[in-house]
Amino acid sequence: MHSPRLKEATQVCFQGCCPNPIVRGPPPELTVVKTSSTSAACRRNFAAMTASSLFSDTNFTNHESIPSLQESFVQFIKAYPKYSDTAPIDRIRAREFGHLELSNHVSLDYIGVGLFSQSQVMSQYSSAITTPSSSPLLSQRSDLPLFGINFKSVNLKSQLLHGGEGSELESAIKKRIMDFLNISQNDYTMVFTVNRSAAFKLVAESYPFQSNRKLLTVYDHESEALDSMINTSGKRGARIMAAEFKWPRLRIHSAKLRKMIIRKKKKKKHRGLFVFPLQSRMTGASNSYQWMAMAQEHGWHVLLDACALGPKDMDSFGLSLFHPDFLICSFYKVFGENPTGFGCLFVKKSVVLILEASAGTGIVSITPAKNLLSRFPEDSSGTDTELEQIAKLGIKQEVAGALCSIASSCSDQHSTNTKPEENEASARVEEKPDIAPFQERHKPKENSNSNIECRCLDHVDSLGLTLISSRSRYLINWLITAMMKLQHPNRLDCFPLVKIYGPKVKFDRAPALAFNICDWKGEMVEPALVQKLADRNHISLGNGVLHHIWFTEKDEEEKQKILESSSSKEKESTKTKGRKADQRITVVTAALTFLANFEDVYRLWAFVAQFLDADFVEKERWRYTALNQKTIEL
Repeated sequence: MHSPRLKEATQVCFQGCCPNPIVRGPPPELTVVKTSSTSAACRRNFAAMTASSLFSDTNFTNHESIPSLQESFVQFIKAYPKYSDTAPIDRIRAREFGHLELSNHVSLDYIGVGLFSQSQVMSQYSSAITTPSSSPLLSQRSDLPLFGINFKSVNLKSQLLHGGEGSELESAIKKRIMDFLNISQNDYTMVFTVNRSAAFKLVAESYPFQSNRKLLTVYDHESEALDSMINTSGKRGARIMAAEFKWPRLRIHSAKLRKMIIRKKKKKKHRGLFVFPLQSRMTGASNSYQWMAMAQEHGWHVLLDACALGPKDMDSFGLSLFHPDFLICSFYKVFGENPTGFGCLFVKKSVVLILEASAGTGIVSITPAKNLLSRFPEDSSGTDTELEQIAKLGIKQEVAGALCSIASSCSDQHSTNTKPEENEASARVEEKPDIAPFQERHKPKENSNSNIECRCLDHVDSLGLTLISSRSRYLINWLITAMMKLQHPNRLDCFPLVKIYGPKVKFDRAPALAFNICDWKGEMVEPALVQKLADRNHISLGNGVLHHIWFTEKDEEEKQKILESSSSKEKESTKTKGRKADQRITVVTAALTFLANFEDVYRLWAFVAQFLDADFVEKERWRYTALNQKTIEL
């Protein structure tokens, strides 16, 4: 399982500096190989270079005073000239994900990578329906299925031992995903789950907590998937433990976590299950791989949560060095519009035998979608519009397995010089909209290799880790710097508009951001309200709850201010749930996918800057009433 991209992973650079992503700021008291002096200097200088190049000695107290998109981009390019090298991503976005521009909507509410592109879906359906208006009408849809999912009534252990490879379609999809993640089928077996939460629950239902009693998690935020695992594990007798995170940067409290990992007694061979994400989905904090190594060394089974990793991090994060017992990731449906999808649970083959029989709810199989044309009524030759015909087909959003298409090809297909655009064009040109040609096009020929065309994965494979990680690094650090330059007017203490949680400007942070907006009085604007107002401005944001925060005694005053700024509803919950509940902070979240561009982050900044106007929320409330809108309540 030695990754051919591990060499590439050591060559991620900024202005020629090359850090090693396999060692991400290791915790104290851990012995690791030191990075080169050039790499260390690059990391140290990155924040200083960003601070000196972007908005130097400048604060903005009025949303009308912020520079325009064009002016900001010029300054951005001067600060990060290497961003121009990421132009291939812009070309892919324009060619394959045109709906991102047509919708004029910025999607910053999830982290993930899809298996196929929007144009790939449209090309399949436009080749099947050849009415003159097919292309523009179909381009408005984001939920057209290329295949579906069926639930399986089987427990996890039985499926892993006796489930087999499944259908030719399912086997091919498994192989494509495992190749992308650089996971060997000799070492791991996998199942598809209906979503990420189902994968976590399956492990909790099957793990032998009766003998390996402990469940230790390392999350700085609440998670539906993790809550499902904790609840299930607790009912099965697990002793639940959780890492804590130091205020204000929300770094792992190393001393406490180390104490929980290291065994005092060596009577038991295994202590329990260590659940570990390499990156925080909310704050963007990166965690060291060495925590996995320490847990394995002291007898823990390790579950690696890879759902928050970037598209190229997933095949470069060092499985050849650290072999987790379980690995969970997920793939989304149509990038930028509908993030529904399925989860993937990988289990090391040497661990399968220790699992216990369980209900196994959540395991699914992937099935081919029914032929589109074969379901058209015979009398629909012209009496119905195309959208009416599509509606009759029952194509609905709940078909969560729409992820990729099968392209039948010969073994030397990828050695040809035919351009993807030419292939798409030829696929769309059909003389007759009859059923047989459509079926033949998608039926693998005998004695030929059936390849899964997951175009989104192909894109990130061709782009490489260096290009993708550099682009996200420039964008997220510009956004954080710009956010911190917004200051409330008429305040002698230079009170900031935005409170950012977790790492600030940092070379190796993930492209995710947790923040709150404070009004001129210093009170937090309710995150749900910020999310609603952002949606009105055609920006999708998320919200969540940070927890397990550890404050020192010197931070007690700041702790009280943070808690006082929470909503009244949250205050009531803290009174009833005790001291532990005090460590919760509700936040707004933003996440950048690899397709995000500068305009996306600028539009978020420009939206947040409007809160510098003390009457902004009230003006929006009046505007809402005047427009008589009923979709958003303020």
